[in-house]
Amino acid sequence: MFSNIWSGSKVRLRPVLPSDWKAFHENDQDSGGARLCDFIHFPRSEDGTKSWAEYKSSKPSDGDNVFLAIESLDGTLVGSITANSCDTRNGTFKYGIAIFRKHWRKGYAFEATKILLRYYFDELRYRKVNAYVYAFNEGSCALQDHLGFIQEGILREMIFTNGRHYDEYVYGQTKDEFEKLNTI
Repeated sequence: MFSNIWSGSKVRLRPVLPSDWKAFHENDQDSGGARLCDFIHFPRSEDGTKSWAEYKSSKPSDGDNVFLAIESLDGTLVGSITANSCDTRNGTFKYGIAIFRKHWRKGYAFEATKILLRYYFDELRYRKVNAYVYAFNEGSCALQDHLGFIQEGILREMIFTNGRHYDEYVYGQTKDEFEKLNTI
């Protein structure tokens, strides 16, 4: 039996498929979820979401920057994960994750993040990852803590949403810290 680096016991990471448009479009209707991950965008038509999914599915990665779908092992699309701001000279990158609300609290974000980090640390020689989390996103703060990230800083009043400014937390984890927590 073979193993696949992109699969775990709950989820697998894969490219976005054109057929994913409907799940992403449905998720776009969750303004509260959008506020936790990014910001609330203007409404997009179904055709617009179809075009977006088609574009994402055909777009090659930009260096090591990537946008991947997260699906459960039964084939259900449950969210997405990104690696961005990849700096090969210094060996650092950022990551972000979004799980569709109906799939929260099932361990998908935890496992998907570990899969992504293992690849970037073990295959691409990165040494450090950072995550930027809005102070009001208690679930994401708890995820970073659970993954063993260290809160390294606070960017004061960086995010404006819902009529006010909020702080943004900077979390980090080194390859050595990741390996210590995730020995096989």
